[in-house]
Amino acid sequence: MTEDENLEIMLKPLIFRVDEYTPEVVKNVLLERGWNKYTEDVQDVADWNLYWRTSAFRMIDHSNVKPWQRLNHHPGTTRLTRKDYLARHLKRMKGIYGASLYAFSPLTFIMPNDYIKFVAEYSREKEALGTKPSYWICKPAELSRGRGIMIFSDLKDLTFDCATVVQKYISNPLLIARYKCDLRIYVCVASFQPLTIYLYQEGLVRFATEKFDLNNLKNNCAHLTNSSVNKTGASYKKNKEGVGRGCKWTLSKFFTYLRNQDVDDLLLWQRINHLVILTILSIAPSVPSASNCFELFGFDILIDDKFKPWLLEVNVSPGLSLDCSSDVSVKRKLIHDIIELMHFKQTRLRKTKKEPGEASGHGPHGSLTGSDKDRVCETSNHWCKISWAEGKKDRDHETSGQWINISQLGQKNIAYASSRYVSHNKEACISSSIFSLLQGKTYNNDLISLQTKVKDFPKEITAKPREMKASKDSVPPAFPKIRKKQTRFKPFHLVPSSEPCKKKKNVTPYFLSDKGMRPCSHVGDFVLIFPFNEATLAATKNGLDLKKVIHELQKLVNKQPTPEVGDKTKKTQQGILMT
Repeated sequence: MTEDENLEIMLKPLIFRVDEYTPEVVKNVLLERGWNKYTEDVQDVADWNLYWRTSAFRMIDHSNVKPWQRLNHHPGTTRLTRKDYLARHLKRMKGIYGASLYAFSPLTFIMPNDYIKFVAEYSREKEALGTKPSYWICKPAELSRGRGIMIFSDLKDLTFDCATVVQKYISNPLLIARYKCDLRIYVCVASFQPLTIYLYQEGLVRFATEKFDLNNLKNNCAHLTNSSVNKTGASYKKNKEGVGRGCKWTLSKFFTYLRNQDVDDLLLWQRINHLVILTILSIAPSVPSASNCFELFGFDILIDDKFKPWLLEVNVSPGLSLDCSSDVSVKRKLIHDIIELMHFKQTRLRKTKKEPGEASGHGPHGSLTGSDKDRVCETSNHWCKISWAEGKKDRDHETSGQWINISQLGQKNIAYASSRYVSHNKEACISSSIFSLLQGKTYNNDLISLQTKVKDFPKEITAKPREMKASKDSVPPAFPKIRKKQTRFKPFHLVPSSEPCKKKKNVTPYFLSDKGMRPCSHVGDFVLIFPFNEATLAATKNGLDLKKVIHELQKLVNKQPTPEVGDKTKKTQQGILMT
């Protein structure tokens, strides 16, 4: 085989597979990174690396996945994302481990089964409050985007015709300039067995577009923060005082706002971390075993005026449409960082020609051929192949033996994080074009285009991080004082490489079948929040030891400072409400 033929194989682009509902931003980001789109007429049935779609996969799809492939869904996650199932799991966890640990979940009744229980609770509260009203919210269990939701105070207004949950309505939300808001927190579960959870440090804050008013419960634009509801409202395009146009902020802007109000944002972030872990733990033991898959969840979290986070719901396949500038800045990089987290790499096939009589093995049930085995061997180098002892030595060298304290997960240096995938994007785009040239599929003008790409690429990508860095430097003087309490994250590099390289690269979580592996602590803006210490790491070795994990989390919760009370807190609340 000639040197050119070998080079062609080394630079073979990665291939993604989608369906008609896959978000455009996913396809665009993958194409930018030099991936090729899967086409049945061109590629073999198993010749793809990532299958991303909105709907769930069948168990047979999980069973037949090849070692070099990833699916963007775990099986069985509707246990978490259907509102009635989530309520049932959280209620069970409250009964086993105590209501105080799961106090982030509002009181919930599942209709129609819990109707009598709800009426009894409604009557008790009505009697206790006297003439003071109580507020409840009714949500269809299977609907999304704010459809079918109603808020009521009078029992006679409650109506439903499908599986529904009725929850205590949080009537004291944190208001910014009298507008209600909630947080969309992105969470990636890289594996359920062993459980590996990453939390994205950037996200979205979604605003209602009408001022909060408990005297008008029928105004959805004042009580619901769903962008699909508010972007059709009359005030969506107006420049709202204290909020601006539209209905979204980035999470980093929100936390900067809190810091400027002298709010302990680190304590709030710690509570959000605990909420996410405890919620996922409620279903983790029951999720079917499946390898080579991951799940992106969208956690909707409401902050009340005491800065307590409340879990509203968990979304599977969270919306990735780009409706505003905040969407673009958050979601595009989110997809980039997910791909980095999965650590895809261009395929290297050591065996390039089939021997006479060799089976193709590309059918859905075909066995691995010699070529596939070499391919498996090559892709396995992408993961943290290192013993616990070696990993501990390496990590001790870089972090003095300390795990990242999840109570210290503050806002990251955005400019630094945004530039992490620049070199990868550049290499991927260039190598994809080189591969086309080697195949003889391009003409002279394509070579000129490639040279232009190489010359202009860094300017296109690095322009945005410079702008973000400038905005960070313009934060008010109070910011550096609080920022001292935060941790600047440094990724661990646990993979010894025999190939010389000028810079270290991120590594990713382990395969289900890998033993003695340690998950990477930080990739892009994703930060590992579980396992968070040696005890929880050990509790995931041979199945999930839920009691041990809950015990470790309880110790963290007990260490949390008591929320401040008194004049300073009241002053802070008044400042936020009047801004």
